[in-house]
Amino acid sequence: QVQLVESGGRLVESGGSLTLSCVASGYMFSRCDIGWFRQSPGQERQFVAAAGRVDAYKYADSVKDRFTISRDNAKKTVYLQMDSLKPEDTAVYYCAARHTIITASLSTTSESDYQYWGQGTEVTVSS
Repeated sequence: QVQLVESGGRLVESGGSLTLSCVASGYMFSRCDIGWFRQSPGQERQFVAAAGRVDAYKYADSVKDRFTISRDNAKKTVYLQMDSLKPEDTAVYYCAARHTIITASLSTTSESDYQYWGQGTEVTVSS
């Protein structure tokens, strides 16, 4: 089991930066891919970025070169550094965990493949 708690969401101006944190509890953290997803009003939840089990990362095209995901297994924490924020980045951001074997790490970005979810943290980017 993995429990996830996100924090760091707030109102920020366009062009600004923000760092989200996801703190996990449970013994399986190091055996999981950890992903960030987001959901804007009236839209489906979409993949943003993921940190694999072993020093590998994946990003959605819409955030590549602006967002950076990182993980600290000792602290059981994953960070999402968001730079050059745009109004279209406004959403509720969710942290999710996917228990997987190393050879299958980052093999999927589908939310249905992630077993554990946090409650979300809201990010609003003003224009």
